Amino acid sequence: MGSGKWGLTTAAMALACACACVVLASPGTAHASPAPTPTRTPAATPKPVSNKDIEAVRKKLDKLYHEAAVATDAYNAAEEKTQKQSTEIVELAQQIVKGQARLDTLKDRAGAAARAQYRGGGLPPEARLWLSDDPQDFLDGTGRVRQGQHATKGLLDEMARTQQDLRQYAKDASAQWRKLEADREARAEAKKKIKQRISAAEKLEAQLEKKEKERLAKLEEEAAHQAQSAWLGSGVLADIKSDASEQGKKAVKYATDQIGKPYEWGAEGPKTFDCSGLTSQAWAVAGRPIPRTSQQQWRQLRHVDIRDMRPGDLIIYFDDASHVGMYIGDGAIVHAPRPGRTVTIAGAGSMQILGVVRPDAQAGPSSTGAANEAGRRHE
Repeated sequence: MGSGKWGLTTAAMALACACACVVLASPGTAHASPAPTPTRTPAATPKPVSNKDIEAVRKKLDKLYHEAAVATDAYNAAEEKTQKQSTEIVELAQQIVKGQARLDTLKDRAGAAARAQYRGGGLPPEARLWLSDDPQDFLDGTGRVRQGQHATKGLLDEMARTQQDLRQYAKDASAQWRKLEADREARAEAKKKIKQRISAAEKLEAQLEKKEKERLAKLEEEAAHQAQSAWLGSGVLADIKSDASEQGKKAVKYATDQIGKPYEWGAEGPKTFDCSGLTSQAWAVAGRPIPRTSQQQWRQLRHVDIRDMRPGDLIIYFDDASHVGMYIGDGAIVHAPRPGRTVTIAGAGSMQILGVVRPDAQAGPSSTGAANEAGRRHE
């Protein structure tokens, strides 16, 4: 290609560019404005949660889990009552069946006696004496008749007593049924409250960041440590020197063997436990059945002075007796703390002590007042 042709092409390109410039520069011609440079809004820095806020969360969680524990005791008590009432209703039903069978038998015997009397005729004794060929035989027969009359009267009395028993059985069964329904309603209400409190606590914990949860755990640990230190500082541990009974040793072994198993309200093992489920099951295995709930354990078991405490004894916590742990010695307890936790060892004085109870037969001296005083000093 010659230089002339190249020069023509170059000229054409220059002309085209010139025309394009004229068109773009013509008045009235629309053209796009330069796009503005986007500006970034800096992300808001989350406000740090203060220790005061975390402490408020800790107290709120303590309150929710405490209310759940109280409701759990109510649920367990209602559950125990419904089981007992169901058993009593079954026993009453069996008594009613037996009583009705007995009544049917008595009615048959009374009917047979009435038919025999009818076949003997309705003549008065004087007429039968005159018509008898053998007066002695008549007198013997009269004696038998009188015996029969006494037997018939006894039969009728027994029928009346059986009917009365049946009416009483039916009345008792009806009363037990009403109690059963009331306790079922109480159990359902307690179950609802438990779930509400645990759900609220879990929701509150879920709102915390990882670091906040760590700080919360640290605060809980510090609070327990301070309470335990104050309890030990009272000198109480120096006076606790009693050895466990044989049953107490068995109970402690069972309870400590459960360490690491999850807490579950209403559970008595073998895989999960609540606080009183652990202690009641431990003592059942040791051969000493005790009440199911911590409140019943506090009311029904023998109280001992906290300074006379020995391994296997139960320490009841809080004014409403809503928590229980088993003393294992050296100022420690084994207990099932709350939902989300496992059976563990903790300081015996890490919570507010109400008093101490002793389940086994070798109970020793009772001192309810001293036990309560120890709890008040720890508040």
